[in-house]
Amino acid sequence: MGTLSRDTDREAERVLVEIMRALPSWKKLALLDDACSTARALALAGLRSRHPRATDASLHRMLMDLLLGEETAARVWGPLGEGV
Repeated sequence: MGTLSRDTDREAERVLVEIMRALPSWKKLALLDDACSTARALALAGLRSRHPRATDASLHRMLMDLLLGEETAARVWGPLGEGV
């Protein structure tokens, strides 16, 4: 059987899985929270680079479109403003 990631050595993956299994649940949740925060920051940075004149509020609203889908975001926060 191969590895979960094509660019990871089989032994390196085995060690990583072993380490992750040994972590307490709170630490696994903290790592997951960090990964989600990083993904959100990267998505916001991408939006900011594509829409350099957008306000922080508009960028947040666009981020909600990405995270929740346009329909749900519009129901919760209203329609996305013009010229964004």
